[in-house]
Amino acid sequence: MTIMTGYEIFWPLLAHVALVYGLYALLGARRAKMVRAGKIAKSDYRENRDEPAESLAVKNCLANQFELPVLFYACCILLYVTEADNIVAVGLAWLFVALRYAHAAVHVSSNDLRYRSPLFAAGYLTLAGMWLWLAAWMVMG
Repeated sequence: MTIMTGYEIFWPLLAHVALVYGLYALLGARRAKMVRAGKIAKSDYRENRDEPAESLAVKNCLANQFELPVLFYACCILLYVTEADNIVAVGLAWLFVALRYAHAAVHVSSNDLRYRSPLFAAGYLTLAGMWLWLAAWMVMG
């Protein structure tokens, strides 16, 4: 049996941070490609009103990483502070991050809502489970 070190809840959080950095790199690469292809002038990114679809999908996906995941970060920290960061909480955190990666992969590729929406919903419910776990822990504590 593996002994919890007390920091396991932060590994999924760091994995999500890696996703955000990866999306920034992808956004930069796609924007550079659009400039080289002549689809947009570099100066057009100043006000960013007519972003080509290829990079707009990444930009929107990146913006999504600062919406629902903000609640994920807060929950992880609160789980740690209240010492509710056990195997259940860590498992839910990893599931949430895996779903965010899957959601992002669909968002920056096909952007097909038939796949993206259920992935978002599953992440939403997983995060709700994390908050419920925290609340139950505090009530029972």
